[in-house]
Amino acid sequence: MQQDLRKLFEKDREEQEHWLGDGHEDRFLELLEQELPKKKKSTFFRWKIAASMLILAGISYLLFEKYTQDDSMPVTVVEKVNEAETQNGISLGDLSPDLKKVENYYVANINFELSKLDVSEENKGLTDSFMLQLSNLNTEYKKLNIELNQLGPNDQTISALIENLQLRLQLLQKLKKKLNELNTSKNEQVETNTI
Repeated sequence: MQQDLRKLFEKDREEQEHWLGDGHEDRFLELLEQELPKKKKSTFFRWKIAASMLILAGISYLLFEKYTQDDSMPVTVVEKVNEAETQNGISLGDLSPDLKKVENYYVANINFELSKLDVSEENKGLTDSFMLQLSNLNTEYKKLNIELNQLGPNDQTISALIENLQLRLQLLQKLKKKLNELNTSKNEQVETNTI
């Protein structure tokens, strides 16, 4: 008397009729809606978020502009000779690939040292005096470049251009050292005053 259970269940399903009453699905959805109503998204809340973001962006921009600008301190960025000057002549980097590497090395290091300087009200006088010397060296570099174009490449002019770049880098390193010494002495004074 073995019977296949699967066949028995299939036969039982066929004999029974399963049906849902009229409107059963509609009643179910209505009850579901009552229990879990759809939340309306507020556009006012979205506008508040957008306005807040806009205000924060504006304040951030103003603070960035305020703290990154200092009109009283001249900033000297080492410049390569611009294209208008080189159209009629040559620059140090145009003479050979090795000299171009040397020039790029010094210019990159000088600009890097300039970007790392921490200028404050306490060290402003010291920094300004170094910046003035750096500006003078920059002017001298331009004059040497004009001389290079007028007289043509020679060992003296090329050496003078390279020495000028070296002097500017040494000057910035000396300024950095002085600023560190100034900060160290200031920290020591604060420590002795607190003790």
